Amino acid sequence: MGCVSTAVAQHQRQVLGIIPSAFTKNNLVGETCGKEIKVATMHERLLIMMELSDAFIALPSGFGTLEELFQMISWAQLNIHSKPIGVLNINGFFNGLLSFVDHAVEQKFITQRARKILISATTADELVDKLQAFRFEPDPGLSQLKWSPSSSQKEKLDLTLRL
Repeated sequence: MGCVSTAVAQHQRQVLGIIPSAFTKNNLVGETCGKEIKVATMHERLLIMMELSDAFIALPSGFGTLEELFQMISWAQLNIHSKPIGVLNINGFFNGLLSFVDHAVEQKFITQRARKILISATTADELVDKLQAFRFEPDPGLSQLKWSPSSSQKEKLDLTLRL
């Protein structure tokens, strides 16, 4: 992420780092170019990223990136957001992952509609074009879900003992 943020900053573009405070101890992430928001947890990081982002792009990386990628895909599938999500498939890095996702579609674990949530391209220009052209198609079966603070509160249980 440091290389990407440095390149963006060198081209006079905005950089925003949303960094869990645990990473700032012992200087695990290095110096941030641009604005920095420190958060307590990874979940808080994802929530803020979701709120502030127009789209999500995953570059070749490891488990943390994959976890965040699939979290955003899951949230889109659940209609928590409707933002485009893409992978920049440089040198075929994501070929195995995309084949796996397509296999899950063939096996009917992922719907064709949900598969369209994940966009891929081999060049940055192509990916940006695809992200801009993306039109979210909510799953009709999940479209009635309402994700607001009031809907996530648990109903009060009646624990009255009746004999």
